[in-house]
Amino acid sequence: MELFTVDFWSALLVIVFIDLMLAGDNAIVIGMAARNLPKSQQKKAVIYGTAGAVIIRIVATLIVVKLLGVPWLHLIGGLLLVWIAYKLLTEEENHDDIKAGNTLGQSIRTIILADAAMGIDNVLAVAGASHGDDLLVIIGLLISIPVVVWGSTIFIRLIEKFSWIAYIGAAVLGYTSAKMIAHEKAFGDFFTSNDLLYWSFVAVIIVLILLAGVWKNNQNRSKMLQQKSRESH
Repeated sequence: MELFTVDFWSALLVIVFIDLMLAGDNAIVIGMAARNLPKSQQKKAVIYGTAGAVIIRIVATLIVVKLLGVPWLHLIGGLLLVWIAYKLLTEEENHDDIKAGNTLGQSIRTIILADAAMGIDNVLAVAGASHGDDLLVIIGLLISIPVVVWGSTIFIRLIEKFSWIAYIGAAVLGYTSAKMIAHEKAFGDFFTSNDLLYWSFVAVIIVLILLAGVWKNNQNRSKMLQQKSRESH
């Protein structure tokens, strides 16, 4: 595709639109992964994690441009995202015994891993919209960087004030993971041909993640109360 033609700019607009539509989920992941860091470390986690995620996203998209239609890609990413949503929801907030550097590194790895899982839908969509043009892929994804960074920063501030937002974030991740699994090409139209079946599957995934998170968090609270009780005696 020739540069600065109508086809080039229209395809670029489509790619940017896809990135903007999907940036919210990525911003939630980044915000949740960095929420327990000291404020001096949060911005670094957001910047480094996003940079690493974007580099991986670009490389992955360029590969998928050549290998579009690989089976089981959605299923693997969806299952990985279910696990990430659960881990982020049940992450303990007490990191007094962990050095800031280690925590920063863990947050960066979580951001990159989560984006790699969540970005599969984005990667496939961008690959399809690019019409095989590598330059379009790179430009479109680079434009999305400030959106993701800005969104994650706002989410960090919100989750500090309202801890229950973490459950909303986990539900969003659950919805994304269920959607990815349901659209696995190997399943054909099993989920997508029936709206009731599709939305029931989405609801089950979300509920399971939230229930598992509540159960684990209650266990953690019980352990903390027992430990404090033993210490007081």
